Amino acid sequence: MTAIFLALAFIIILLAVVLVGQPNDFVVSRGTKITAPAGQVFPYINELRKWEAWSPWAKLDPNCQMTYDGPPAGVGSSYAWAGNNKVGAGRSTITQSVPDQLVRLKLEFLKPMTATNTAEFIFQSDGSETIVTWTMFGKNSFGGKVFGLLMNCEKMCASQFDKGLANMKSAVEANKTAVRA
Repeated sequence: MTAIFLALAFIIILLAVVLVGQPNDFVVSRGTKITAPAGQVFPYINELRKWEAWSPWAKLDPNCQMTYDGPPAGVGSSYAWAGNNKVGAGRSTITQSVPDQLVRLKLEFLKPMTATNTAEFIFQSDGSETIVTWTMFGKNSFGGKVFGLLMNCEKMCASQFDKGLANMKSAVEANKTAVRA
């Protein structure tokens, strides 16, 4: 019985040490180059209803309930979502919008875990192309640190960001071609 108690105590102490060693902040960032000027890419992010054309989470739950509030674009524009266990529930609100340069959002996750993070999209012109960088950052809560031991959250988010950016690139470039035709 004492051996079991000591082994359990050792595991708890080891887990506590590992959790304390986890970073207090996290950053996930991905980017892509889109063959279009920033002025054609910017609305796909600044107008939240356009996210349905490229969001990787829209495909994970086609029945997700979306509710839009505020202006149609820019600061104060927001949407709430409630979906299956793959997309959860939460709210996203644009807090800063600089045309063709930056869109910053406050992300409030309600399910499966509660968290408040920041996401931003930065647009950098590169000749006739635009480099779009999608970053999410925030505090790594105790629950986030525990979850991070079970799943590689950075890798999971990065793969979704990659899918979203690829979808965005396809949507923007297809629309650009349609406009020229």
